[in-house]
Amino acid sequence: MARYSFRLPDIGEGIAEAEIVAWHVKIGERVEEDAQLADMMTDKATVEMESPVSGIVVELAGEVGDLIPIGSTLAVIETDGDGNGDVEAPPADTPVEEEIAAETPGAEEVSVAEVAAPAPVVAPAPTPAPAPAPTPVAAPAHDRQVLASPAVRARAKDLGVDLGQVHAEGDRIRHSDLDAFLRYSGGQGYHAPGASRARADEPIKVIGMRRKIAENMAASKRAIPHFTYVEEMDVTALEDMRADLNANRGGRPKLTMLPFLIVAICRTIPQFPMINARYDDEGGVVTRYGAVHLGMATQTDAGLMVPVIRDAQDKNVWQLASEISRLAEAARTGKAKVEELTGSTLTVTSLGPLGGIATTPVINRPEVAIIGPNKIVERPVFDGDELRRAKLMNLSISCDHRVVDGWDAASYVQALKKLIETPVLLFAD
Repeated sequence: MARYSFRLPDIGEGIAEAEIVAWHVKIGERVEEDAQLADMMTDKATVEMESPVSGIVVELAGEVGDLIPIGSTLAVIETDGDGNGDVEAPPADTPVEEEIAAETPGAEEVSVAEVAAPAPVVAPAPTPAPAPAPTPVAAPAHDRQVLASPAVRARAKDLGVDLGQVHAEGDRIRHSDLDAFLRYSGGQGYHAPGASRARADEPIKVIGMRRKIAENMAASKRAIPHFTYVEEMDVTALEDMRADLNANRGGRPKLTMLPFLIVAICRTIPQFPMINARYDDEGGVVTRYGAVHLGMATQTDAGLMVPVIRDAQDKNVWQLASEISRLAEAARTGKAKVEELTGSTLTVTSLGPLGGIATTPVINRPEVAIIGPNKIVERPVFDGDELRRAKLMNLSISCDHRVVDGWDAASYVQALKKLIETPVLLFAD
């Protein structure tokens, strides 16, 4: 028997460590060659680690949520063949079964030393100090007379409250005393009819995607001086055009608002190159990109992910709709590739029909801007002297004030507004 030490391999350029997000084995279990050992998360993707050998798992590097350096031991496996020499074999007189049991949490085996050990001598307990006199507590209703009006008594009866437990501020219990008891009696076991009980506190370890999101958002807010600009847009004509295109789309994907917005974003970027950029904090360099690699914030069960539409400026609305659907599905099912989750130059985030009046989105660092369309609503508007029904949408943009000035952000959004409100321009050369 020998031990095989499986070391965490290099799983990406520039990656120094990875987080354990799931173990698929336990100490003492047998694992087969090529079976899953663990899921490891880096800044870019989640990678499945497979066992290179068959055998019994005798050591695991840490718990879910721990960070493991590249090249360090992830797992040690007892094999039938030769080991790799990274970990010393156990002494010859130590059976493997005993070692595994000793390392397995909750093992039921008891060592010989533990059985043979004499019972510990228990010293006599010291005489306890006299306890302080207890604070007087109001006696239950059946032990003392409770002074209260018939109305208070009737209300307490309807609520199932024992007036003997209610503290009176004056000489008798009043409605205000009963109200105070109802507000603060949750910890005394009282449960008012129709009220919901408080649930037990639930500590949840922040790991995996949730931890990455927390780290990235915190770093973005610490490092970037955000400002947000919001503008209202009349999307009535655009919504009419979208309905016509969808009615005659044939086998092509259904169009949402997002493909049109992306076309407008890409058409206005050449006039405002500072929007489609990245800021290198350490080098003090801003890179303005010619191509628009558009990040698309997508909500998944694992948390917020940002798949990237490559060269969005070269795609029409139908191609964008297909790519949006494909990338969103890949992100939600965990099948998105590393290259599909990295390299964005500008991000769009939308709550869809959930909407909201306006949002103040957090920049996807190291980008310098993020655009957030909000919910479309119908409202009456004045068109000259005429009153008409219009479909309106607020659009938010958050920018890095180190790179983008307020005037530039406002000017960019006004250029977007012109295209959105006159949608035929989206298709004009």
